[in-house]
Amino acid sequence: MQNDYIGFIGSAYAISVLALVGIAAWVFLDARAQKRALKDLEARGIRRRSASTAPASGAEATR
Repeated sequence: MQNDYIGFIGSAYAISVLALVGIAAWVFLDARAQKRALKDLEARGIRRRSASTAPASGAEATR
């Protein structure tokens, strides 16, 4: 009885593994692309807002 479902169970595991590997590859490649883009922006002199030295004290967002 258990051997009747071995194909279904095996294919379900295989599809799950492929999906997880695909997501991991996507995250890895996207992280590399984002680091490359950040390095390019910093080379052009554009800095991150979070890297500013003087935070605005008591300033509210303009609407």
